[in-house]
Amino acid sequence: MPRGTLLRSWTSGWLRIDTERVELPNGNVAELDVVRHPGASCIVPFLDDERILLIQQYRHATGGTILEAPAGKLDPGEDPEACAGRELIEETGYRAGRIEHLSSIWTTPGFTDEIIHLYAGFELEQVGQQLEADEVIELHPMGLREAVALVHAGELTDSKTALAVLLAAQRLPQAPD
Repeated sequence: MPRGTLLRSWTSGWLRIDTERVELPNGNVAELDVVRHPGASCIVPFLDDERILLIQQYRHATGGTILEAPAGKLDPGEDPEACAGRELIEETGYRAGRIEHLSSIWTTPGFTDEIIHLYAGFELEQVGQQLEADEVIELHPMGLREAVALVHAGELTDSKTALAVLLAAQRLPQAPD
């Protein structure tokens, strides 16, 4: 991915913001801020053919909790599928016997280079939750049809989860509406 001339950079923990001078396709020159992100993975776990397991997680940036699929950032050198499996165990206590890639998407291309890899997990086995200190999570099993309806009603507002649920639903033999 082409980058401009780095003017300054600010780092806090794993987060880095670069200000770059770039020449745009129209020939104009601009200074742009880009949040550099290592990437992430998200997984929709299937309890069976009709039920999935979402989580209600506290997200400070949203001012409360949101319903979402297990997800997290890639560790250095980590394979996205391995990250999805790791996050599934940590956040739900389930291990997937089979993981299928659904898509990879830019989360917010206007200001970050983050790509999130979307997966569906099947053949779940309970192994015990391994929450990190900053994770406040409740498990929410629900019907796949119910989750799809929440997306269409605008009630499942986490974008990665909404898209992953819709993509996962399309892969099933009798996809819900």
